[in-house]
Amino acid sequence: MRKETNYQRDEASSEGLIEGRNAITEALKSGRAINKVFLADGDVDKALGRLAAQAKDAGAVVVRIDRRKLNEMSPTGAHQGIIASVAAHEYSTIDQILAAAEEKGEAPLLVICDELTDPHNLGAILRSAECAGAHGVIIPKRRSVGLTAVVGKASAGAIEYMPVARVSNLASAIRELKERGVWIYGTAAEGASALYQTDLTGPAAIVIGNEGEGMSRIVADSCDFKVSIPMKGHISSLNASAAAAILLYEAVRQRG
Repeated sequence: MRKETNYQRDEASSEGLIEGRNAITEALKSGRAINKVFLADGDVDKALGRLAAQAKDAGAVVVRIDRRKLNEMSPTGAHQGIIASVAAHEYSTIDQILAAAEEKGEAPLLVICDELTDPHNLGAILRSAECAGAHGVIIPKRRSVGLTAVVGKASAGAIEYMPVARVSNLASAIRELKERGVWIYGTAAEGASALYQTDLTGPAAIVIGNEGEGMSRIVADSCDFKVSIPMKGHISSLNASAAAAILLYEAVRQRG
């Protein structure tokens, strides 16, 4: 279990929260998608520990947080030492995303978000992906914004139509995609493949890196191509959601 950070507090405040042992137990029983579980730091209650372990087994990230901060987060003040942040929409799977592309008779077109932390960026990417006819978006469970209410609002409703898969290990997900015939295109200023000379007509997954540092090394090393977007001005980089939109619509143009 990890200590809580300022980013995690901000993320939790923008998501739907459920609190209390019974409520979270029932949410897990119902299969509700839970992004994170926040536990009071120092609490040694065994029943609480078992509940946190169940949440972790179901895919949630478990974070220890100072009880005072937990009190501040609590909408009711009766959290019983545990609060969960829940997704604004159910997650999909890579299998479901690829199956949907196959059913349409189309080459898969995906977006992989490598540790994006700004919910407005993720929401804008979902909106562009939906408008471009992409088949899905993939995000990691850790160090990434999930499907929060803010993401839903920023997506202008696209969250209801664009499947999002949330994976434990992005590098493993990329390996799976490559094994299934999907080419991986990372966006990088120093990329050797110029965008307008890059073939995006086949099965493609576009990787968008973190807002500050770009793609992580392990993800960058997993890419089949590193694509650069032509830059004519004085600024050397684009917003993550703008970069995603440019690559998506170049794929749309090429696919006719």
